[in-house]
Amino acid sequence: MKADYVIVGAGSAGCAMAYRLSEAGKSVIVIEHGGTDAGPFIQMPGALSYPMNMKRYDWGYRTEPEPHLGGRRLVCPRGKVIGGSSSINGMIYVRGHARDYDHWRDQGAAGWGYADVLPYFQRLESWHSGGHGGDPDWRGKDGPLHVTRGARTNPLTQAFVEAGAQAGYGITGDYNGHRQEGVGPFDMTVWEGERWSAAKAYLRPAMKQKNCSLVRGLARRVVIENGRAVAVEIEQGGQITQIAANGEVILAASAINSPKLLMLSGIGPAAHLRAHGIEVVADRPGVGQNLQDHLEVYVQAAASQPVSLYKYWNLLGKAYVGARWLLTKTGPGASNQFESAGFIRSRAGVEYPDLQIHFLPIAVRYDGQTAAEGHGFQAHIGPMRSPSRGAVTLTSSDPKSDPRIFFNYMSHEQDWADFRQGIRLVRDIFAQDAFKPFYSHEIQPGDAAQSDEMLDDFIRDHAESAYHPCGTCKMGAKEDPMSVVDPETRVIGVDGLRVADSSIFPRITNGNLNAPSILVGEKASDHILGKTPLPSDNRQPWIHPEWETAQR
Repeated sequence: MKADYVIVGAGSAGCAMAYRLSEAGKSVIVIEHGGTDAGPFIQMPGALSYPMNMKRYDWGYRTEPEPHLGGRRLVCPRGKVIGGSSSINGMIYVRGHARDYDHWRDQGAAGWGYADVLPYFQRLESWHSGGHGGDPDWRGKDGPLHVTRGARTNPLTQAFVEAGAQAGYGITGDYNGHRQEGVGPFDMTVWEGERWSAAKAYLRPAMKQKNCSLVRGLARRVVIENGRAVAVEIEQGGQITQIAANGEVILAASAINSPKLLMLSGIGPAAHLRAHGIEVVADRPGVGQNLQDHLEVYVQAAASQPVSLYKYWNLLGKAYVGARWLLTKTGPGASNQFESAGFIRSRAGVEYPDLQIHFLPIAVRYDGQTAAEGHGFQAHIGPMRSPSRGAVTLTSSDPKSDPRIFFNYMSHEQDWADFRQGIRLVRDIFAQDAFKPFYSHEIQPGDAAQSDEMLDDFIRDHAESAYHPCGTCKMGAKEDPMSVVDPETRVIGVDGLRVADSSIFPRITNGNLNAPSILVGEKASDHILGKTPLPSDNRQPWIHPEWETAQR
């Protein structure tokens, strides 16, 4: 088998590239190890806690023991399914802050400033405000990815935004538009009551063309001859075969698997490769380094009225939600229930938001365990730009072996200061008048946890990943020894090979990573096709006029 372009990974970026390359008349083969995304567990937004905990859909990765989190090993779900992590994620849609992309540009990723990426965000979106305001001029109208908002009928969802305003934070009608900072409605990749994954938005339409096909198999390595990538070696049903690329091989296999594949192919830190008996094709010390993520804790409160989603947290309630969704694609099952958001600054002197709040009108964990208290609500709070850095490395030269994933979470004092401040700022929002009719008491960390030491103990025991790994194949200037790909996503030191997914982020963006990952696929497609990039858009984002002296 051969095609002009061979893409490894049918995830957020891979699906976008399959669509754009095949649309341009190129032949494309997408290699994906996972299976179908059919079935209610993936398609029903309200069931989001299920697919990310199912071996059928998830690679099942775990971190090494994290020394600053009491030696805990955290789960690191990655989608092993058509659509990749866009088929198992929380469906939250956040572009990131304009300054994130300006930072990329300033660090050597020329052509990736906010003015450069804004037109691509608009190209990929079909945005529907649902009558909930927003900035339509900043949004896309006819892209493949449908972005909507929840019904926002739960009184707790409304109370969070009112309380945020009472606490002195501005209301933003569209954090993906002119102004990110403040509190307001969340966007989600849901359309007509169903998850709208990258598979639905991009891959299925692409596969209706004769020039795009999907091959199931485990990618083992990129075949490189005379310094050029010519094929991908895969295993299918115990048989090893190759899929050849007339043009280029493109890795879009995640921030965990893309660096793993590069290293298995001889591209990475030379000493590490030799230690595993792998012949060095290109000594790129940055491969697998620069690993970043978002951590969060849940500040949970018990509700004084039975207004939370807990009323559905029983057999009868779940049956009702499921049946209503199956029959009408409406009701609680048609939303991810993350319908109110906050992007705030931890202190004066921070130019743009460095804390994100996900508000949820139930007290529950990602793994589906509710708080024992019954009715309640919670805010997920976490820092956006942790200085901690980890690495993905090989445990073996066997492609079937899991890589070693070490985030080195909370290794900087700044992480602890930001987390403590975040918890205190959420408590301040929960203490506002808007929550008075609903607030009973704090479940966790608990009213006793006031000192820095007690909050640190809580963070150490309870911080969880928000599942946003990135950065392990950093994009930057060719002269930077830690760069893995150049600003056109070409792997430095090897011809005919690119990486285009969240692994190329120089630094993690503000918020959830699905939207920036799809952006990478969209923009990389134009680089691959040799197209002139979309004209830049120099509109300026909102920055708090008194950010140097005021926290809010």
